[in-house]
Amino acid sequence: MLSHHINQSDLSLRDGQPLRLRPAAADDYEFLLSIYASTRAEELAQVAWADEQKEAFLKSQFDLQRQEYENRFPDAEYNVIMIGDNPAGRIWIGRDAEQIRLLDIALLPEFQNRGAGTLLLRVLLDESKEAGKPLRHMVFVLNDDAHRFYERLGFVVVEDFGAYKHMEWKSEPPALAGG
Repeated sequence: MLSHHINQSDLSLRDGQPLRLRPAAADDYEFLLSIYASTRAEELAQVAWADEQKEAFLKSQFDLQRQEYENRFPDAEYNVIMIGDNPAGRIWIGRDAEQIRLLDIALLPEFQNRGAGTLLLRVLLDESKEAGKPLRHMVFVLNDDAHRFYERLGFVVVEDFGAYKHMEWKSEPPALAGG
């Protein structure tokens, strides 16, 4: 489990703040919804909906997303990312016999660009390498920043689904002895 690896390590951001994970709980719903809303803010700024319509849409989409993840990965790990004592984001991970799937990672804007995402992904990359499984993630096609972030870490696009790009990281196969 990622939370075990993170919480057993002394991970800290560039500014020295500690990074840890805690399991998401039912009383985190509003916080998790606010993170989801922050990821859709730019998109929703373009529609002429009343605030109540936007809120209903966000809640509906958030609930559907979580339900879809739970259906596909019933044993998924849902964590709140903590920076210092502050809830800063979420990371959801599914695992099966063939892969490790980064279902979602999101940080509130005030916690972005501080190295938290990179630290968490590096732990997942290490787990992927140790398990001999690819690490996979879907990236929204218009999210160029995320696409560049994953490419810098060694992910490649393996499929294009129109609105989403399926990206994958695989460790190099072990060198053959005597080769």
